[in-house]
Amino acid sequence: MALQFKRVLLKISGEALKGSDEIYDKEKLGDVAQQVIDLTNQGLQVGIVIGGGNIWRGKLAGTLELHRIEADYMGMLATIMNALAFEATLKKMGFSKVKVYSSLEIKTVTSAYNYRNAREKLDEGYVVIFAGGTGFSYFTTDTGACIRGIEIQADALLMAKNGTKGVYDCDPNTHPDAKFFSELSYDDLLVKKLQVMDSTAATLSRDGQLEIVVFDMNGKNNIVKIAHGELEATYIK
Repeated sequence: MALQFKRVLLKISGEALKGSDEIYDKEKLGDVAQQVIDLTNQGLQVGIVIGGGNIWRGKLAGTLELHRIEADYMGMLATIMNALAFEATLKKMGFSKVKVYSSLEIKTVTSAYNYRNAREKLDEGYVVIFAGGTGFSYFTTDTGACIRGIEIQADALLMAKNGTKGVYDCDPNTHPDAKFFSELSYDDLLVKKLQVMDSTAATLSRDGQLEIVVFDMNGKNNIVKIAHGELEATYIK
């Protein structure tokens, strides 16, 4: 089956790269990187946002009694570490056309974000990684992913979940009778308060007309499969 998109923004959680005892699992990093390489070689333009949950969680900030602003910036720094780890993995696997943009620029290892330049790099076949969230506190990584997806004119935001095939009306892990949704509207996310992303991210996606595809990345080549429309998922339009 042919690719169903030309350009996507892939959002994955930091936990998706986590090992049982370490913040990174070499095999998980390599598996995701190989799928991204395969899709890029097939002609898909891929932008990536990686969360920072494998390194820094809000719960820890609460335990340490940190102010929300400082805690949020620590989370943004965690996303930069993950971006650099993923960039290094791609290059180690022989894929050199990768660019890391960060809202919090670290000049020696990242570039200042510029949406025009990011679009040009995608057109040139680069994998583009967006780190540092929005660069401001009180915004989630999901919100940052939606903004970047809109700015690079992505056809869709692919939201990778760990062990859940899409969106349900309640937690399927605790409710065996949970109802699965194959299609939803942006307003459904807001009105039904479905736990896909925060309300700011949902509103931005609606206003920017950014299609969202929620899928389970835990399966052999599931990222490749969703790009080809070969995997059951939830489509939000």
